Amino acid sequence: MKSEEAWRLVGEARAGGILIVSDHASNRVPADVELGIDPALLGQHVALDIGVAEVGERMAAQPGVAAFQGNVSRLVCDFNREEDAPGVIPHASDGHEIPGNLFDIAGREARLARFFRPYHDALAEILQASEPALILSLHSFTPSLTTRPEEHRPWHCGVLYNADERGARIAIPLLEAEGLTVGDQQPYSGRLLNATMNRHAEAHGRPYLGVEVRQDQIGDASGQTLWAERLSRIANEVASALR
Repeated sequence: MKSEEAWRLVGEARAGGILIVSDHASNRVPADVELGIDPALLGQHVALDIGVAEVGERMAAQPGVAAFQGNVSRLVCDFNREEDAPGVIPHASDGHEIPGNLFDIAGREARLARFFRPYHDALAEILQASEPALILSLHSFTPSLTTRPEEHRPWHCGVLYNADERGARIAIPLLEAEGLTVGDQQPYSGRLLNATMNRHAEAHGRPYLGVEVRQDQIGDASGQTLWAERLSRIANEVASALR
């Protein structure tokens, strides 16, 4: 495993293989970053995509598969945003204020230079050096939001995309064949939130598949193992179909 402060790479990225990208894989907060929040929040969805690090690690144990993962909490820096987006350093998340992120322009610039740019620079270098057959953008979502408790999220997983829906059209029926309730652009639309894949996949014509797994599906080891096996099969099928 290779790692830097902003990112880590599990496995070896290989040309023609599969690269899993998880922007929100960690809840780590560096010792010198003070968010001013209840530490209990670091175990919740506001801080990380629960389960994706473990699923990615299991998948990356296979030859030809690697997992590129964010190495700090999304509350420190949200890598799945455009650099100029307000939410790249969130002031609040699902009703929880992040007072430690209320700083001036210089403070924002320092946070971007320390985390955001090294993350995206490293991902760009890896992709250029070892062009994959498929990028799997792997996230997870909470079954319910504190700020919208009336919102029903029945999907076991969702498939997200922006302009390039090649991978999605292949993957959705494959996931449904597993007996899953699959959201097409649910629980939100990739046309609204797809920053990392827009930058590193769509802008370069690289095939990708964006998958959001409901967190209760991958909250323990058995679920993580099940989904790692499932997504490995499906990602390989999608990659083969797109060649």
